[in-house]
Amino acid sequence: MNTALVGSEAVDLLSRITGQKVSQRDLTPPVIFLVALVTVLLGVMFADGTVSDEEKQRWQKTINQFIPPEGNVRQLTQLISKGVRQNQIYKKTKDFLTLTAPLSDAERLLLIAFGYEMAAADGEMATSEKKYLEAVAKLLGINHQYLAVLEACFTHQGTVEPAVLDEIQSLLNPARFHELDTMFVKAASDILALLPAKPKHQKTQQHRAASYQKLQEFQKYRQLLNNLCAQLNQVIQDCNNRELLPHKLTEDIVTVSDKLQSQRFRLAVVGEFSQGKSTLLNALLGEEIQPVRAIPCSGTVTVLKYGAQKRVVCRYKDREEEIPFDQYQEKAAISEDAALGNLIDELAQSDIEEIIVEHPDLDLCHNGVEIVDSPGLNENPKRTDITKKLLKDTDAAIFLANASRPLTQGERDLIQDLKIQLNGGNKNEPADNLFVVVNFMDLLRRERDVQQVKQMFKNFILGINPIITGENRIHFISAQAALDAILEGTEDEYFKAFYSFTQSLDRFLTTERGLIQLKQYAGRLQQLIQSGLDGLHQAEDVLDGKLKISEAHKQNILEKIGEASGRDVKIRCLADKLVQQAIEQANQCWEEWAEGLKYRIEKKSQNWSSDHNEREKLFQDYANQLIKNLSADFNYWVDKKIKGSILKPIVKVLDREINQEIEAIQKSIQSLDLKTGSNLSGQLDLSFSGVALNMNLASSMGADNSDEGGAGWLAGLGAGGLAAAGAGALLGIGLFPVALIGGVAALGLGWLFGEDQDEVRAEVKQSVCEQCFKKLSESEEEIFENVCQNIASVLYSRVDAASGVIEQAISLAENLLEQQEKAHEETLEQRQVDKAFIAQKRQELEQVQKHLEAILNQAAV
Repeated sequence: MNTALVGSEAVDLLSRITGQKVSQRDLTPPVIFLVALVTVLLGVMFADGTVSDEEKQRWQKTINQFIPPEGNVRQLTQLISKGVRQNQIYKKTKDFLTLTAPLSDAERLLLIAFGYEMAAADGEMATSEKKYLEAVAKLLGINHQYLAVLEACFTHQGTVEPAVLDEIQSLLNPARFHELDTMFVKAASDILALLPAKPKHQKTQQHRAASYQKLQEFQKYRQLLNNLCAQLNQVIQDCNNRELLPHKLTEDIVTVSDKLQSQRFRLAVVGEFSQGKSTLLNALLGEEIQPVRAIPCSGTVTVLKYGAQKRVVCRYKDREEEIPFDQYQEKAAISEDAALGNLIDELAQSDIEEIIVEHPDLDLCHNGVEIVDSPGLNENPKRTDITKKLLKDTDAAIFLANASRPLTQGERDLIQDLKIQLNGGNKNEPADNLFVVVNFMDLLRRERDVQQVKQMFKNFILGINPIITGENRIHFISAQAALDAILEGTEDEYFKAFYSFTQSLDRFLTTERGLIQLKQYAGRLQQLIQSGLDGLHQAEDVLDGKLKISEAHKQNILEKIGEASGRDVKIRCLADKLVQQAIEQANQCWEEWAEGLKYRIEKKSQNWSSDHNEREKLFQDYANQLIKNLSADFNYWVDKKIKGSILKPIVKVLDREINQEIEAIQKSIQSLDLKTGSNLSGQLDLSFSGVALNMNLASSMGADNSDEGGAGWLAGLGAGGLAAAGAGALLGIGLFPVALIGGVAALGLGWLFGEDQDEVRAEVKQSVCEQCFKKLSESEEEIFENVCQNIASVLYSRVDAASGVIEQAISLAENLLEQQEKAHEETLEQRQVDKAFIAQKRQELEQVQKHLEAILNQAAV
């Protein structure tokens, strides 16, 4: 709908029709369509001079579709109906053209379809009614062939031209009506249901296996690496049993093996309600798994993954339950009543955290991909909480946009939010793992429209401050047409466009994510193999008498082990004190932040704006803007105060202590090596401790006056780290839904016709703020507790990393003593047997090493 065509004539006309003083702001798309619909229906009813009971019933049923159960829309409709009848607007060409000027081709066709449904309500279509509809259609510029199809469908007489029917079905696609309202989307869906349906196609496997070839290859290499882990583990375990190698080597190999076995790609699908996310998933999976309908459908986060058997698990806040697979679609979908009128209420009250679907026959999932499907985020009260959950450990995110109403402000905001969250809070860099997929390209009938939409998205996505890293991250598809092609086994233009998208996704997951992980795992295995070889060499030197540990040296080693344990305790005690110090400082900062919050938000509220004229939607709009302002304010506080002023200097103190203790342990081990001729320092591995504990941490932290927070570790604490965890707690505790439900109830529902709109809008803003601060006050303790937990997590994660290094040093020293004790007790013959065993195991390790290099070379091709 082109609201730019709504001028003063339309405002004056609607004022005359309703008997109310109307402003241009009142002429929203739903109101414009409703007035036009009332005009056409009344024109049909009065065309033959009589109004039958069937027509009255049809009138009531049709109009009721657009009247929510609460509010003053019914009174507004009555005013419109009365005014249209009294002024006979349905007979006045100029007035009718004024009312319908903003309507799109799809909206005009939907309008005339309702007219034909009304004309056929009494079982026959009078000639006068047909002539009236033909005259209206001519004014609206509707193809005359469409009228023949509509007449045949509603009277069940005559034949339908397939090509024309296809055009009508395309124009009445519910995706075209999201701009109006959910109730209009439902109305278009209902009209479509009355038309002849497209034939169902039998599913074929023709294209599915070829779609994810690189993922299949990646899984093969991953399994080969895991097999090598098993071989390596067996060799090391054999050596452990003879006390030739430290037991921690086995633990480290098991850790790598566990990561390889649990390795999967996590793919999040995000977008507004009813953009075709479920259809896209069905096309990706080659299976109609996800529930699909025209109005909002998905009501919770759904995780689709591989499982040996079909299985559905519902996870609630306090429990989980397995449900029959055939109940999944019903459980995952919101009710139709909620979708049409009480969507926010149902989403806010839902206690389902997520639904896990396991399936053995979904190729994409079988190749190691978990797909996370989100409910629409545009009006979701848990939007921030959901996106946080979706993007946790996500390898790639797919944002689904709508070609039929491209780049609404809601879409732009969501895309920008996704970019920032995927980048850990960085606003200035493109997200390399974000795909923007523009759906419903089949609804664009003219090539000019297709090119304009593509250019519009490319300008926004790849512009001056790009959202994504290149054109291979943006794709233009029709999910439904692609799914149809997959089920038919055909290769039309929509299948090819979709195939191009899946190939880009396939390449990204394997090349830019998977192979990097494989190289990391392989690198770790290479280091473990080398540690094993070094350990065996040391054991052989002990057996040959080249490495002897005197009693004095033995005592010294035991002292060093005790010292290392003491250093671990010392680091943990310091961390405890620093955590307490950080929390005390954070508490003071929190009070300062909360004290000035009301003033800052109320000042921001002066800039809130909304095009809505319904109190409920106006409240929702302002509440969304409040949440955005509140989240930004909170994240700024976390960045500047928690990360910058508090954590940065405290982490420097902790890292300095960790650095000193690890360096002291290294020097102790080097001293032992010099005294005993061992090579423990060469076997000590600092690179996989979980945090970069190099010996030059001070330089990696950056200059003391850096505003960025001085270290690489801080970069991960933006929207994706500490700030998001805090903001997620803030927004995920019910602030928005409680504010929304309570605030609207207090204000009353309905349209703003006949009221001082500026005064009402100010009143709604005030109510939004009051509800917000009330809930914030009630939840303050819970929010701050979340902040404290994240502060502790940041500090203790570094302590755990240091403990891993210390544990490794102790294990190496203990193993050296075990080797010496074993050699001392053995006879010469037993030593010879051990040396032969060592030679065999060294050969086996070298063989694993060669296989590892071969796998890496193959995977890189």
